[in-house]
Amino acid sequence: MSKKVLILSGSPRNGGNSDVLCDAFMKGAQEAGNEVEKIFLRSKKIGYCNTCYYCKKSGGVCAIKDDMAEILEKMHWADVIVMASPVYFYSIDAQMKTVIDRTVAQWTQIKNKEFYYIMTAAEESSTVMDCTLECFRGLAACLSGSKEMGVIYGRGVYEAGVIKNTATMQQAYEMGKGI
Repeated sequence: MSKKVLILSGSPRNGGNSDVLCDAFMKGAQEAGNEVEKIFLRSKKIGYCNTCYYCKKSGGVCAIKDDMAEILEKMHWADVIVMASPVYFYSIDAQMKTVIDRTVAQWTQIKNKEFYYIMTAAEESSTVMDCTLECFRGLAACLSGSKEMGVIYGRGVYEAGVIKNTATMQQAYEMGKGI
């Protein structure tokens, strides 16, 4: 059965390592017959949540008028959500964190999603991505019926695009194909 897949690429670099892994995942998912859309978050205008809770009083409509409304709509549409971020100081990057925070407007309405996580880091350490993964899992834990389906770790990559020469590219492709 075909699924609707939304890939949220948090990389601040077009062609950055986490973004390249998103493309490999997307290729596999498309080849498997799924409908896939990738959003490069850096290209979107997404303001920070100001905790006004206008959304609570307005049925999930945010007071900030920007591209986040479109992203939330696509999160509802998706069966599968892929979240990708490089690791910055052991955590997710600002682009992804802003999207996660702004999901507060509709977090009780986004349900039954399958999640995949893609992370890249310059360090080789096996623990360098622990906090990043917990940030992703924190959002999913708040969304009813969410299931973690897979995690991709791109370790030891710094310069944009060097992930292309690693086995992690094939892993991302295969994981996408396996949806």
